[in-house]
Amino acid sequence: AKIVSKWRVRNRISTLEWPAVSPDLSPTENVWDLLDRKVRRRYPRPRNADELWAALKEEWGNITWKVCQKLTDSMKSRVEACIKARGGATHY
Repeated sequence: AKIVSKWRVRNRISTLEWPAVSPDLSPTENVWDLLDRKVRRRYPRPRNADELWAALKEEWGNITWKVCQKLTDSMKSRVEACIKARGGATHY
């Protein structure tokens, strides 16, 4: 939005270059990976879409607040690593 850009310049607010669709800056990707691993470890594995949906909902409910907080807390380090890598790949 142009009005926001003008306001930002007028108020000397700097911005970061944000890599498009960067998994490094998306803790959600870590949550999906965690869910994927948990569902794949199930025995028996889900055999159809309904069982998969049920397994995903159950595993989603098992994710602790502590895990979510850890991912949120990692954002500062993620952004710093992205800046250091100049938008390239990081270890996240």
